[in-house]
Amino acid sequence: MNIYLPIAELSMNGFLLIALGLVSGFISGMFGVGGGFVMTPLLVFAGIPPIIAVGTQSCQMVGTTISGALTHYRKRMIDIRMGLVVITGSFIGTFGGVILFNWLKRVGMIDLTINFGYMVLLTSVGGIMIFESWRAINRTRPLRAAKAPKRPKRLPLGANWPFQVNFPVSNLRTSFFSPMLIGLLCGVMVAIFGVGGGFILVPAMLYLLRMPVNLVNGTALFKVVFTTGFTAILQAAITHNVDVVLAFFLLLGSVVGAQFGTKYAQKLKPEMARFLLAVLILAVAGKLFYDLAATPPSLYTHEMRYP
Repeated sequence: MNIYLPIAELSMNGFLLIALGLVSGFISGMFGVGGGFVMTPLLVFAGIPPIIAVGTQSCQMVGTTISGALTHYRKRMIDIRMGLVVITGSFIGTFGGVILFNWLKRVGMIDLTINFGYMVLLTSVGGIMIFESWRAINRTRPLRAAKAPKRPKRLPLGANWPFQVNFPVSNLRTSFFSPMLIGLLCGVMVAIFGVGGGFILVPAMLYLLRMPVNLVNGTALFKVVFTTGFTAILQAAITHNVDVVLAFFLLLGSVVGAQFGTKYAQKLKPEMARFLLAVLILAVAGKLFYDLAATPPSLYTHEMRYP
C-alpha cells in the first residue's frame, strides 16, 4: 500500500510507516521519552529528507506522548509542578531553536547539522547512561550491596542557587532556574532535531535534579506533550516542513505502541530500563556514525530549482 507524501514529495509503504510509529510509541511508553531520537533517524534511513523528518516528527509525537502521559497521570506518577517549570524553559528554547533551524536551512547546513548533531548527542548521553545504570545494577546485587560503602545523599542541581522552590510530590527543594535551564536545552533539541527531549530530560531528572525514579518517566512525557505541540505549530508556520499525511500514518502505530510500552515498563526494574535505553541510544548513534563515515553510493547530486 504505497502512500504519496505531498511535502516529502515521494511515495512510501503505509504499513512500513505504521510499523515505524509502533516502534516509536513502544519506546515512548516504556522509557518515558518521546521516541523521536529513534524515529527521526529511522525516517532518514527509510529515505525521508531530514528536514521533513524533523518537522513531521514533532507533530507525530504529540499524539504518542499524550497517550503515554495519560496512563502515567491515572497512576499518579507525574510531578505537575516540576513539569510546568521545565515546560517554561522549553518554550523559550523551542522558539529560539526553530529560528536557528530556519537559518541553517537557508544556508544549506541543516542536513549535516541534524546527522552530525544526533551522533554526538546520542553518543554522549548513551555513554553516560550506560555507565550510571551499570553501576546501579551492580549495587542492587546482594553481594555487592553488602560490600558497597554508603555514600552521602547528593543535593539536586541548584540546591544552593537563588529562587528556591519546593516540589512536594518529588520531595525536593531546588532553584527555579535549574529545571528551567534543563527545559531550555530540551526545547532547542525539539526544534532542531525533532525529538521530544525526553532522552536528555530523563537522565537529567535522575542524575541532576535527583527526582524519584517512579516519577521521572511520567513527568518527562508530560513535558514532551506541550513542547512537541508548540514545536509542531512553529515548524508548520515558519519552516513549512510538516507532512500531515506522514504524521497521520506514524500516529496510527505510535498511539497503540505507547500503551504496550507503558504496560511493559512496569515489569522492568528501573536500573535495567535505563541500561536498555542507553544501549538503544548507542545503537542509533552507531548507525548514524556509519552513514556519515561510509562512502555514499553517489558522490554527486543534482538539484533543479524553478524561479
